[in-house]
Amino acid sequence: MTLRNCCVCEKDDAPYKCPTCRESYCSVGCYKEHKTQHCEPPVLPEEFKDKSVNQRKYEFSTEDTVPIDKLQELRNSKELKQCLQSSHLRNVMKTVVNSPNPTEAIALAMMKEPIFVEMADACLNIVEPPDYAKPC
Repeated sequence: MTLRNCCVCEKDDAPYKCPTCRESYCSVGCYKEHKTQHCEPPVLPEEFKDKSVNQRKYEFSTEDTVPIDKLQELRNSKELKQCLQSSHLRNVMKTVVNSPNPTEAIALAMMKEPIFVEMADACLNIVEPPDYAKPC
């Protein structure tokens, strides 16, 4: 096990990491102090970025597996990020994920939650664009 020092007080064995910059910290107080500073996500070298996206492959893909490049598009979608700002939508999604029957929970959310439909449409427009949006 690697010991990490707190980025604020330098205490050994800081168990937490900043979700933005991935720096280690040891307590809520140190986290709050760290957040007063400007932090950014770690920057990967260009050669690593290119290789990591192109070399990622699924071990057991199916016909329903979403290609890696489409997942990256989902990650960068402004429309999807806007939908996910809704705490109501996040709660609906938690309900779906924790449901004993997720398929039924999705169907129910699609009928009763317009924001869920909007989010699903945003995802589908990226993963499976309509025919009129596809290049010739």
